Amino acid sequence: MQTFTNERKPDSDDEIWLLQHPPVFTLGQAGKTEHVLNPGNVPVIKIDRGGQVTYHGPGQLIAYLMIDLRKKSLGPRHLVTIIEQTLINLLADYEIQAHLQAGAPGVFVNDCKIASLGLRIRKGCSFHGLALNVDMDLSPFQGINPCGYGGLAMTQLIEHVPQLKMADVEKRLLQQLISKLGYNEVNEHHDQTLAFIEK
Repeated sequence: MQTFTNERKPDSDDEIWLLQHPPVFTLGQAGKTEHVLNPGNVPVIKIDRGGQVTYHGPGQLIAYLMIDLRKKSLGPRHLVTIIEQTLINLLADYEIQAHLQAGAPGVFVNDCKIASLGLRIRKGCSFHGLALNVDMDLSPFQGINPCGYGGLAMTQLIEHVPQLKMADVEKRLLQQLISKLGYNEVNEHHDQTLAFIEK
């Protein structure tokens, strides 16, 4: 992401990467180490996105958004709103009523957090993105104060939709992102990540 963002040109296409991480705690730029309570054997990595500490692991869908905000005439806050609404719409596709919670970043179902957001803007371009809990081991979240909130309960899609396939979630998430961001022509590439590239 950093290399792509640093090297992209004004005519570079935007990219959306879908992936899953091996178990890792990431500590954002505002992250405080006191929110890492008991990481166990899971590595803690300080990174350059906004926000506090969170957990990533298999069964969590990550979408990294490498977007030239100037070409899209978007401000950072507008991009965050698009991501939040994308997640709320995606969950509504599964008949799950999700919402935002005042003073707490991310997307919630009832009082439990189901998705996190963390962005960085450099040279007018975004990177990092969102993490949606789909079908994962949630227990590592107990080793941190998720996003700096002690005792914050976490949930995931599989708890609300028992018959669930990650490929379906990926497809629906991409459809929502492509629609909300107004891309007209998209090329799909499969390698280590699933990248959607605007042409």
